[in-house]
Amino acid sequence: MVMRFAICFIIFAVALPALAIDRLTASVDKNPVLVGEYFTLTIEANGKVSGQMPDTSAIAQNFITGPVSTSSRTQIINGSMSSATSWQMQVMSRSAGEFTIPAFEISGAKSQPISLRVVARETNDSQQKDVFVTTELNPQSLYVQQAALYTVKLFIGKDLLEAQMTPPSMEDGSITAMGQQEENYEVLDGRRYRVITREYLIQPQKSGSYTIEGPIFNGQVREGYRRMAVSAVGESIDVEVKPIPDNYRGAWLPSELVNLAEEWQPEDNQVVVGSPITRTFTLTALGITKEQLPDIEVPSVDGFRIYPDETDRNQMARDGRVISQMVASYALLPQKPGTYTLPELKLPWFNTVINRVQYATLPARTIEVIADPNQPQQPVVHSQPSMASQTPVQQPMTEPQIVYQEVEKSWLDWVLMALGYLLWILTLGLWLLKKPAKSSVTSSDSEVTANTDATLILKQLSKVAKQGDNSQFYVLLRQYVELAFDQTLKSWLDQQSPEIREQIAKLQACLYSANKQQVDLVTLYNQVCKIKKRSKSDAKNSLEKLY
Repeated sequence: MVMRFAICFIIFAVALPALAIDRLTASVDKNPVLVGEYFTLTIEANGKVSGQMPDTSAIAQNFITGPVSTSSRTQIINGSMSSATSWQMQVMSRSAGEFTIPAFEISGAKSQPISLRVVARETNDSQQKDVFVTTELNPQSLYVQQAALYTVKLFIGKDLLEAQMTPPSMEDGSITAMGQQEENYEVLDGRRYRVITREYLIQPQKSGSYTIEGPIFNGQVREGYRRMAVSAVGESIDVEVKPIPDNYRGAWLPSELVNLAEEWQPEDNQVVVGSPITRTFTLTALGITKEQLPDIEVPSVDGFRIYPDETDRNQMARDGRVISQMVASYALLPQKPGTYTLPELKLPWFNTVINRVQYATLPARTIEVIADPNQPQQPVVHSQPSMASQTPVQQPMTEPQIVYQEVEKSWLDWVLMALGYLLWILTLGLWLLKKPAKSSVTSSDSEVTANTDATLILKQLSKVAKQGDNSQFYVLLRQYVELAFDQTLKSWLDQQSPEIREQIAKLQACLYSANKQQVDLVTLYNQVCKIKKRSKSDAKNSLEKLY
């Protein structure tokens, strides 16, 4: 037992030095380096490292750093084992000057700091003529959250083998790449260049003075039979971001131009009750993103049901400007006859060219809704007149002037007069006796015909409900209500339960808007049948009470 403990202690003592770090070093592959040129920083630890990494966050204050790659190796020479771990990363400086890469520390071992010199590029550098980057911002004067188009062009005068370009950067600004890069060729000073163009959307989020740091290109080109490393830096652009004016009210919409248009289908100003109207709005703006376009709120109008449809948003870059567009549609369903005025729509926006608030407007529109000629006419409900107007105007009665004229009548005259009165009374009696009978027969026949037609439609309604055809179900339901209850669908619904009205509203929304709600047609059909049975039962009870 003691022997085993001694052997374990010896093995641990021998292995302990291997777990410690003997030395930690840091080095760079280039010194000095050019502005915008990548160099490799290598940190190496001699000894065994178990899951530890150096902290490189300090150098991010003055340099642009890439990801860290880790590698390790182990060697056994003449029975002696040695281990080493190294970390490498690509580092670059945007500005010239003298810099110090700080010391790194792992498990108590520290490296020495590195003094690095970064040299500015010469404008007449031969490499600069082979590869260079241009930048452009449009517009150059911005307001908070105003979108500007930042264009980067990379000019390459030799065969490109490998390329890497960082995006631009801006403090307190949102930068988004737009679309795919484009490639073409241009001739400058008699030299042909391959041009790679990239566009970015830049939106400052705060007001103040800012600098847009240009992109940095690093790559390799072919020169004869050898590869040559090249790099280029885009020029920085200073921009002054203006704040939102204090007197602006509403959703902030900074733009150079805003246009609001609409389209009606059908275009006529006269529509029939129950016929849907499609109203499509198109909102176009320059210098803002599609997410900034506000929703168009359509005010409610008494006598109409309004159902919003789908909204489509798009944006593009054209002629150095960001163009955004939103298309929104609404379905308007008139409910009753009358003349209606849809109110004016006003959308505030801030004109960044003249620095003034403006409005995109749509004028009010008057629509005449007429009754459906194929449906029974309903009485138009007017406002109740005053009691004075309800009282019929009584005309002053003038006393008739009776002129007495004595005429001598014979007994034959009196007999003829009596017979005339008697015949008139008999004729009136016969006419009164025949008229109710004829009216009763006509009314009975009409009722039988209506009930027969309603029964046939009810059977079709059951079949369509099982098929799930919302449009045909709605048409048949309107016909059935008119025949079975002698009412329009709207007046019939006013007398029904909230459940029935809610189901019919869902059915109309499913037909006339993009909000496709689930409608159980079979359940709705069963509810309609129950209402018909209940109405027959109420009529029978009323007759029994009469007798």
